[in-house]
Amino acid sequence: MTQSVGIKDVARAAGVSVGTVSNVINRPETVATETRARVQSAIDRLGYVRSESARQLRAGRSRIMGLLVLDMGNPFFVDVARGAERAARGAGLGVMVCNSAQNPAEEADYLALFAEQRVRGVLLTPADATGRNIEAFRRHGIPFVLVDRVAEGTTECSVSVDDIAGGALAVRHLIDAGHRSLAYVSGPPGLHQVRDRRTGALNALAEAGLGPEVLRELPTERLDVAAGRDAGARLLGLVRRPSAVFCANDLLALGVLQAMYAAGVSVPDELAIVGYDDIEFAAAAAVPLTSVRQPAITMGTLAAELLLEETAARPGARAHEHRRVVLQPELVVRRSSLVPRQAP
Repeated sequence: MTQSVGIKDVARAAGVSVGTVSNVINRPETVATETRARVQSAIDRLGYVRSESARQLRAGRSRIMGLLVLDMGNPFFVDVARGAERAARGAGLGVMVCNSAQNPAEEADYLALFAEQRVRGVLLTPADATGRNIEAFRRHGIPFVLVDRVAEGTTECSVSVDDIAGGALAVRHLIDAGHRSLAYVSGPPGLHQVRDRRTGALNALAEAGLGPEVLRELPTERLDVAAGRDAGARLLGLVRRPSAVFCANDLLALGVLQAMYAAGVSVPDELAIVGYDDIEFAAAAAVPLTSVRQPAITMGTLAAELLLEETAARPGARAHEHRRVVLQPELVVRRSSLVPRQAP
């Protein structure tokens, strides 16, 4: 086994003290140019890498920000991570990205890992609807910001999109196109986002003088393409098939689209489809997908900036004020919902 190179090895190779090597690494401006060059040459030659964990113990502050999302297989969360990373790198920090897979037990494990690693703070999209994981993590005193979720019942910062407004945008669009029989492929009912989008859909129906019975809900265990295909198969098996479907995210919508294509059902002539998130694949689908756009990169950036603002606070400085940032969604209309229907 190759033995790791330590700071003493560098000092011995450069013919200087350990303190001088430490100054070259942490305060290079305090070391003479010639000495600094000699130490840097020894570092390069030996392949020395400083211990970040040891540095954190001395400084009491980590250079890592945690990001825990529901599903890294969903391009929406990839964009959230991209925005968070952009803000973190600008502050000289790295991002540790973890995937709870919509599983509260895995979420609890990752939150415990973040606490063990003494991360600077955490950006969190909760998987546990009970709030127990958040309550347990709060005891560690590590700041966190909720992402894609309003901070209900908490005092922490949050960055989210108005999903009630987004659900209303989707269903209002379908109603305006003449649809009077709709389905909602909803995903796991325990997720706040899923419930809020359903609430928005029902609000749009009420505005149009239509009752909740117009919207048939098809819950799924997950928010992925496979679950969407399964929901599509159930749609095909209905005696009275709806003329339009609103899906809680684009992956579900793409799965429904695949099921319709395989069964020879024309989209949008026989079934209109609207998704949610407006991921990159939505526009590139065989039938370009109408979707409710969430500003995912902006969401990640703003969440990271709020966390940086909170963790940058120094003793005697003005206290950080927790804020709830709610962004507005936008409907992007494409061919999957464009065929108008006449109301009966």
